[in-house]
Amino acid sequence: MTRTDQLNQSLSNLKATSADIEACAVVTEDGLIIASALPQGMDEDHVAAISSVMISMGVRICTELNKKDLEQLFVKGKEGYIIMSHAGPHAVLVALTRKEAKLGLIFLDMSRAARELAEIIA
Repeated sequence: MTRTDQLNQSLSNLKATSADIEACAVVTEDGLIIASALPQGMDEDHVAAISSVMISMGVRICTELNKKDLEQLFVKGKEGYIIMSHAGPHAVLVALTRKEAKLGLIFLDMSRAARELAEIIA
């Protein structure tokens, strides 16, 4: 199995683990897509670029407000959440959830997936 196949399998497993996760992707900190499990019609490049901007802002906010290293970032919208977490030193796991998502379970599942993805990428 290639590294790309492993990444895609890991993302598929994450989506299968939680019905609340509608989409997920792994992107580089500088805005390039590594792998994704996004719905048809959702632009991978757009997701990667937006995620890069958000992670960059989160890192800066944590630094400026003396909160040390950014661990996780999430945005709550009217129709759900966008949650981002590091998956290794230069990659970010992004998940889009339903508005009814049980965040504790999502955070746990994402943490496990991020560790797995980081090992694959390393």
